[in-house]
Amino acid sequence: MSIQRCAPEPALYEGDLSAECALFHALADPARLRILATLARSSSEVCVCDLSAGFDLNQSTISHHLKILKDAALVIGERRGTWGFYRLAPGARERTESAIERTFSVAVPA
Repeated sequence: MSIQRCAPEPALYEGDLSAECALFHALADPARLRILATLARSSSEVCVCDLSAGFDLNQSTISHHLKILKDAALVIGERRGTWGFYRLAPGARERTESAIERTFSVAVPA
């Protein structure tokens, strides 16, 4: 006995979306999104100490989130003495928009 489907079964996408996975993982945390939004609205780089003061998170947690964002090429960091200074990476917004487009372009148009 075969099961009758009301719509054809979609073909699985077999392309490589690993770069998109890393980017979306970095964006999948509310604290990291807030950090990105803060950096995007800043006209200059921001010290980790200032981020720690503005968030209900300790400095090591902020640094952990910044490392994930840096690994995803969303932020750029520079160490000066004991503090790290971060800013939004050039093209971060465009790369994010492009990743969303690549992911959803595989969908069947409505």
